[in-house]
Amino acid sequence: MEKETVFTTKESNRLLSLDAFRGATIAAMILVNNPGSWSHIYPPLRHAEWHGWTFTDLIFPFFLFIVGAAIVYAFSKYTQNDLPKGKLYIKIVRRTLILIGLGLFLNGFPYFDISSIRIPGVLQRIGICYFFASLIFLHFSKRGQWIWIITLLFGYWALMEWYPVPGVGAGHYEKGANFSNYIDSLILQGHMWSVTKTWDPEGLVSTIPAIATTLFGVMTGHLLRSQRSQLEKVVWMLIAGNTALFMGTVWNNWLPVNKSIWTSSYSVLMAGLALIVLAFSYFIIDIKKYKKGAFPARVYGMNAITVFVLSGLIAKLLYLIRWNSTDGQVVTLKSSIYNNLFASWLGPLNGSLAFAITFIVVMYGIVYWMYKKKIFIKI
Repeated sequence: MEKETVFTTKESNRLLSLDAFRGATIAAMILVNNPGSWSHIYPPLRHAEWHGWTFTDLIFPFFLFIVGAAIVYAFSKYTQNDLPKGKLYIKIVRRTLILIGLGLFLNGFPYFDISSIRIPGVLQRIGICYFFASLIFLHFSKRGQWIWIITLLFGYWALMEWYPVPGVGAGHYEKGANFSNYIDSLILQGHMWSVTKTWDPEGLVSTIPAIATTLFGVMTGHLLRSQRSQLEKVVWMLIAGNTALFMGTVWNNWLPVNKSIWTSSYSVLMAGLALIVLAFSYFIIDIKKYKKGAFPARVYGMNAITVFVLSGLIAKLLYLIRWNSTDGQVVTLKSSIYNNLFASWLGPLNGSLAFAITFIVVMYGIVYWMYKKKIFIKI
């Protein structure tokens, strides 16, 4: 990673709502990833058990959507001015490998047991989606990009619907008994999420519609950079968002909305919700100039990947630092903090939520210090 000690991009040239949206999404990711106790969590802060969605299921697709929109802002000068792309390809590959490497580092930390390390992960999927969405943006017109979205969504559906999984058959979407999970079990055996061990929520095949989610962000980036008036952009985002929301809801009747296997209906539904949220953010922050309330989210958004990696390391250390209590029980630093500082007076459920909120505040203190020092780590 490279450290920029001087932040040269003028704030007036930034899409502040996109920074805020990115930061709020990362903060939400930290919130749901760090409860005081995994046994005491409010239902919206859990993923859906299988089909369906909760607030938590919005977070990852929102981030991929933002990645797609940011690609347009970062690379448009190359497509518009027909500049040489050699160095840009190196940058794309480098960024992809760093994201995948950081994800593997988090999965392996601190023991790095190669024989059982989880290969997929959140950062790995971000890296892969960024890589393919970047190449599609650079080499295809808007029409071509729409064709890619449709192909990825319906191609994935076709695989899930028609490929006969041994011992299961075709067209099944049950947990651990579908085409996506079957491919995971063949290729990633022994290197999957420890909770399931037989399939992975960031698996190989389910990354196909996740790329489409990123491309929905790319198409939104085109709209935001267009010559339309600001209010027209808001209106079109709301129209597109509600249309996608409707289409995803209808598609759910044939293809269940499901985050764990990232169904195509889920990709469309989440893109619709992301468009609606971004439309309101853009209207409030970039048009009406209500910036103060969005400042903490923007601070988070300017070092999003950094704060995500750091929060993951801190969370692991809270589990790793442990000792034996007087009654012989093993106590982790996390359980000690949770039980003594939160659950002891707020109760187990509210204490678990308060722990997560405090985690966000502590992480904000770190990124705010970085912001004041003009330290923005780009990968």
